[in-house]
Amino acid sequence: MNWLTNYVKPKLRDLVRPKEIPDNLWHKCTKCGQMIFHRDLAKNHHVCQHCGHHMRLSVTERLELLFDDGKYTRAELPKVKQDPLKFSDRRKYKDRIKEANSKTKEEDALVVAHGKMGAQNVVIAAFNFAYMGGSMGTAVGEGLVAASKLAIVQDAALIVVPASGGARMQEGILSLMQMARTTIGVERVKEAGLPYIVVLTDPTTGGVSASFAMLGDIAIAESGAVIGFAGRRVIEQTIREQLPDDFQTAEYLYEHGMVDMVVRRHELRPTLINVLSLLRHTKPAGDLVELAHGDKPIEPEVEDNINDIPPPPDIRRPDSEPLPGTEEKDEKDEDHKAD
Repeated sequence: MNWLTNYVKPKLRDLVRPKEIPDNLWHKCTKCGQMIFHRDLAKNHHVCQHCGHHMRLSVTERLELLFDDGKYTRAELPKVKQDPLKFSDRRKYKDRIKEANSKTKEEDALVVAHGKMGAQNVVIAAFNFAYMGGSMGTAVGEGLVAASKLAIVQDAALIVVPASGGARMQEGILSLMQMARTTIGVERVKEAGLPYIVVLTDPTTGGVSASFAMLGDIAIAESGAVIGFAGRRVIEQTIREQLPDDFQTAEYLYEHGMVDMVVRRHELRPTLINVLSLLRHTKPAGDLVELAHGDKPIEPEVEDNINDIPPPPDIRRPDSEPLPGTEEKDEKDEDHKAD
């Protein structure tokens, strides 16, 4: 009886019990509404295979997409005071930080990593939108300054991938001060003669777009990304005008000269490698060859002088008679001279 109860009965219960289906097997495209299997979505780098809409990519997937073979080393960022203003609204700011840390397994909204991209040294600072909307506080400011210093030490290009709603309101004026600090960090990279490239992703708004996000040597935007300062609704209420449907999209900014190129996610890595190669490899691809005659340039040899070329002969037959059709012309010329 124990054998039936302990062994057979649990087996039968498992066979007839309905299996639980995970909730994350299917994802709905936010643009066209089509359901996409999670493996197909991951294989396509979170780009809808039906309409081409670019969904948001996690910071880990972003770094694996950009670095060679998905291998990189994360940099340790400086520690900052978590709640300098003792801020509290409906909830305490400290509680929001703890919740974000538990949800994302990250210490803040910025991840800095270094490695190779197309066999070239790069430092990438990528925002994590899942961490309080990628908002910029003192920790993010310190991280970007640290990324700029790391790029200078490693003689590497600095690539920043913002995905942020702007400055973090819970840190007040301290978050706004990061706009100036990050700008100084970017200028140090440029003074060192290193490329600074910004990859604008969805969304890039607020204080982030008003500072380092728009200072890149090359500004690349992902297709369909929302990029701007104030929100669409705020602008419409202020100016009392209806804005275009594609307002504040990457394509709209490209048409108006705000970004250099709009790139689809599948083409982002090869595009960045090509840009880095052009910016860093400014010397000739091959060795310079000395001229054969010392410093004097080789002059091309001219066989015939134009003054030595005889004029063309008269077009006549071998018997010195003019060709048919030329008699009338000769007579008209003689009459004209006689007149």
